[in-house]
Amino acid sequence: NSSLGFRTFAPILMGRRAAKIAGRKGKQDAARSKIYGKIGKQIVAAAKLGGGNSPDGNPQLAEVLRKAKDANVPKDLIERNLKKGGDADQANFSENTYEAYGFGGVGVVIECLTDNNNRSYSDVREVINKTGAKLAESGSVLFQFEKKGWIYVTEGDEDKVFEIAIDSGAEDVEALPKGGFKVVTEPSLFGEVRDALVVNELEIDNEQSGLALAPMNIIETNDEDYENNILLFERLLALDDVDEVFSNQAEDEDDDDE
Repeated sequence: NSSLGFRTFAPILMGRRAAKIAGRKGKQDAARSKIYGKIGKQIVAAAKLGGGNSPDGNPQLAEVLRKAKDANVPKDLIERNLKKGGDADQANFSENTYEAYGFGGVGVVIECLTDNNNRSYSDVREVINKTGAKLAESGSVLFQFEKKGWIYVTEGDEDKVFEIAIDSGAEDVEALPKGGFKVVTEPSLFGEVRDALVVNELEIDNEQSGLALAPMNIIETNDEDYENNILLFERLLALDDVDEVFSNQAEDEDDDDE
């Protein structure tokens, strides 16, 4: 079932304090825990859909186990979820996407992988209502985003990164303010471009890299709306069923210097 999105990059806060938040140790630990939890669910889902908890003959499981290794997921967590995947009593996982309007006209997309759809919807709706945001109808926000592959290269010569990325099919290469590069690809070429960068001995941040919903237009907000949106994102990401939160809120350039 190709609808399962085996992404291993860290949850994204598309807001002004994103870099600062991710830089704090407590937030880093929480982000890593979120990644491990998401991969654990993906292992269970792949094992159940593929008909067995062995990667032999189950290409989906083999792929997610490879990504688990790239993300340094602990071996005991992998084994525990492989066992769950072979348990007939374990419910199947499904992907759910919810859409919301944040503050200041900001659009928000929430992606979940859950074994309980009712719980997933109820928990997301409760956070949205309590923070003062508004749940949106399906499709009313999502059309403002497009799926892209984002590959984060931690260091390297700019000309080399650009040449390898573009030659292997990347759309763009962006030098990041704090060093490194973000390589942008079409989703179908993500793996091919990533592999070309790795073969040429460029270091990839596997936790941050993956498929993402990129906003087609950015919305500037005032400080109050921005802070309220950040609170909304953080509370959504605290939910076990929520794997990713995307928004079209503008980033804060001031944070690049901190």
